[in-house]
Amino acid sequence: MPLKPAYRTIVYIDGFNFYYGEVRSTPWKWLDPLALFEKILGPQNKLIKVRYFTARVQPSPNDPNVNIRQETYLRALQAHCPLVELHFGHFLRHKISMEHANPPPPTVDVWKNEEKGSDVNLALHLLNDAWLDAYDCAVIVSNDSDLAESLRLVKKQHKKLIGLITPGAKKMRKTSRQLRQYADFVKPIRTWALKSSQLPNPIPGTTIHKPASW
Repeated sequence: MPLKPAYRTIVYIDGFNFYYGEVRSTPWKWLDPLALFEKILGPQNKLIKVRYFTARVQPSPNDPNVNIRQETYLRALQAHCPLVELHFGHFLRHKISMEHANPPPPTVDVWKNEEKGSDVNLALHLLNDAWLDAYDCAVIVSNDSDLAESLRLVKKQHKKLIGLITPGAKKMRKTSRQLRQYADFVKPIRTWALKSSQLPNPIPGTTIHKPASW
């Protein structure tokens, strides 16, 4: 009996959701996403593209070099991972006044960091790729329930396979019920897979090195 061909698979990564849920407090930030998801998904999924949705961060007094580290990593991905495609939203940092939990005073000024656009961009590309019949299987790396409607449409209108990978699931982070209801499978990210999926340092043929604090 001939072997069943592997599913053409595109991985859609919500970059901030993945970073804060899975790698922020680990030594595995210098990550090769293609290598990681090939390990997680196995030979039945042929990865044809990884779409990585993020925003360029802004430095702050507490971390004045955060943008430099991020830019180094993004350059490494572009140099070493041709199947990884970057998509950018916007990062906003602004001062707002919020109600104080223990007044007085009645309000307090705080810095608010917001990442805008990645969830919308991810949903649009997921749907557009389905209309183009660019994949047999879409794997969503996020736990943002706002993506549920796009998953529902992909499933209802295009009958595509949908995989779900929840950043931080191994740390007792619950997978969104709104997303899970449309998924054909849900997979965790194991520490061994992160550890064995690191980019080379330096990136061959370049002067790009892993940030020293990583």
